Amino acid sequence: MAALLLLPLLLLLPLLLLKLHLWPQLRWLAADLAFAVRALRCKRALRARALAAAAADPEGPEGGCSLAWRLAQLARQRPAHTFLIHGARRFSYAEAESESNRVARAFLRARGWDWGPGGGAGGAGEGERASHGARDAAAGSGAAPAVWEGDGAAGAGETAAPLAPGATVALLLPACPEFLWLWFGLAKAGLRTAFVPTALRRGPLLHCLRSCGARALVLAPEFLESLEPDLPALRAMGLRLWAAGPETHPAGISDLLAEASAEVGGPVPGALSAPQSIMDTCLYIFTSGTTGLPKAARISHLKILQCQGFYQLCGAHQEDVIYLTLPLYHMSGSLLGIVGCLGIGATVVLKSKFSAGQFWEDCQQHRVTVFQYIGELCRYLVNQPPTKAERGHKVRLAVGSGLRPDTWERFVRRFGPLQVLETYGLTEGNVATFNYTGRPGAVGRASWLYKHVFPFSLIRYDVTTGEPIRDTRGHCVTTSPGEPGLLVAPVNQQSPFLGYAGGPELARGKLLKDVFRPGDVFFNTGDLLVCDDEGFLRFHDRTGDTFRWKGENVATTEVAEALEALDFLQEVNVYGVTVPGHEGRAGMAALVLRPPHSLDLQQLYAHVSENLPPYARPRFLRLQESLATTETFKQQKVRMAKEGFDPSVLSDPLYILDQAGGGYVPLTPARYHALLAGDLRI
Repeated sequence: MAALLLLPLLLLLPLLLLKLHLWPQLRWLAADLAFAVRALRCKRALRARALAAAAADPEGPEGGCSLAWRLAQLARQRPAHTFLIHGARRFSYAEAESESNRVARAFLRARGWDWGPGGGAGGAGEGERASHGARDAAAGSGAAPAVWEGDGAAGAGETAAPLAPGATVALLLPACPEFLWLWFGLAKAGLRTAFVPTALRRGPLLHCLRSCGARALVLAPEFLESLEPDLPALRAMGLRLWAAGPETHPAGISDLLAEASAEVGGPVPGALSAPQSIMDTCLYIFTSGTTGLPKAARISHLKILQCQGFYQLCGAHQEDVIYLTLPLYHMSGSLLGIVGCLGIGATVVLKSKFSAGQFWEDCQQHRVTVFQYIGELCRYLVNQPPTKAERGHKVRLAVGSGLRPDTWERFVRRFGPLQVLETYGLTEGNVATFNYTGRPGAVGRASWLYKHVFPFSLIRYDVTTGEPIRDTRGHCVTTSPGEPGLLVAPVNQQSPFLGYAGGPELARGKLLKDVFRPGDVFFNTGDLLVCDDEGFLRFHDRTGDTFRWKGENVATTEVAEALEALDFLQEVNVYGVTVPGHEGRAGMAALVLRPPHSLDLQQLYAHVSENLPPYARPRFLRLQESLATTETFKQQKVRMAKEGFDPSVLSDPLYILDQAGGGYVPLTPARYHALLAGDLRI
């Protein structure tokens, strides 16, 4: 009888939820709960690892920093399992541990640490045991022993200053096994590492090395020719210079790998790398520099530990084979790809350079199950002609960021069935999102469960002033569903913001105070996101990319997505340009055609008229053979905006929106000068 009375209530419950606008959120409750449980388990596992390392013998290899003890742990737990595949070379976890130990010992010996003849094969040599007193004295503070201050700088030049404990060593290397051995070895030796983008030379390179306080540089031999003009300046900075290879080197540059090969691969005491605090800086990763010179983001030991959980949160496991073709100097390649792989003890296939034509053959050859992407890589793949290899693969999961909805659907339709897991995060940020439901175009969810584990908020933002909108009490205001908002996250001990190497002015604007209550501090991501009625988060635009025209805000990503729906367009880059005599910035779109199509201006105009409001329609078009991007495939907007739309300067075909004629016409010098004179209406 009671069940019969409850039945009408149960039938009315969905109607009540719809009336209260709760059903769109609750329909995803199972997925939200499952991911929250996975995240909590991941946090618990990482905490247990950290506690075990803290309790470990400081003389043993599992008592150091999180990167050092995790590699030592895997070498003990699954020594024969393949960690790295690079071309025809394969390395097990035991071999990775041994190679990085050799590098650590080479750095220590070069700075005066006496390991004894042969480095103490199989364990501590006499010299190492004699140094225990100095090391133990330093272990209490987490610092490296003072004996490092010796002057045994083999092959580094007489004028090179000795490396002090915790000094920064910069790596200028392509993605290769040696990059990893050097990185791991530096971590085990208690040194900080700086990942320098490989394309930097001259002023930008010197700026990066100065900003992170580098005392040494290890570079790839193949870069020596292009770096030759920089060598005098590098030496004048007092940098200790090493090359990572046996090729002929200029005077004062020795082969670090040769020095490492003479060492043994025995364990390195964990006390050498154990930090005083888990918040200490252990690594510098440079921002892309799309809006200026790169900044050295401080990466803490805590963040290294947290990134060990990345692939666990994505649902990968230790038997997976992960395909990684991203630059290792970038967070996506190093922290998420490599450290994330270490977190689950899986295998990574490392490619020095992405090849769209070889991608699926590689996946078949190595039985790849997980692919880590940046959105443009997926675009390159869907633009390739069909091959047999793309249908015989084992890839079940693609993880990454920056995948636009149109490419997402084409990618899954052509290469599926596979799961796409879009994520969002910043190198220096303290917040990340995961689209664990697979909703195309979303970067995550804003469920109350997720925000309990990884707290964040979307607040109203004025793109004209470049500041958050505050109420009469001076507090920020959260956005409504469908309204673009600035993504911010609370700064606390669990989610810190370390800032950048250099002066505090570099972090200006990255911290917001008194956001919701007096005294609180939030990290400003600089990104505008939208949360819809169902709680799905979508990337809207960068705060610096959104521009104002005709009194309205124009999101470059929305305009680009509308244009990319046209079959004859392969790539689109949208940005705002200043027009003399007009307020704000007018929209300009750089276009790349999809072979063998030609530019159909009539269809393009009809499409933008139907899909974009008048203020968002690009006023100028620039036809290019390829778009300018950074090495991490980010589009170059600032440079393009500075170049503008002057046909006497640009060699690309240019077009202007003819308001009177209702279409795009070539931007001739005559029309350009008429525009400047105010005789041409846009």
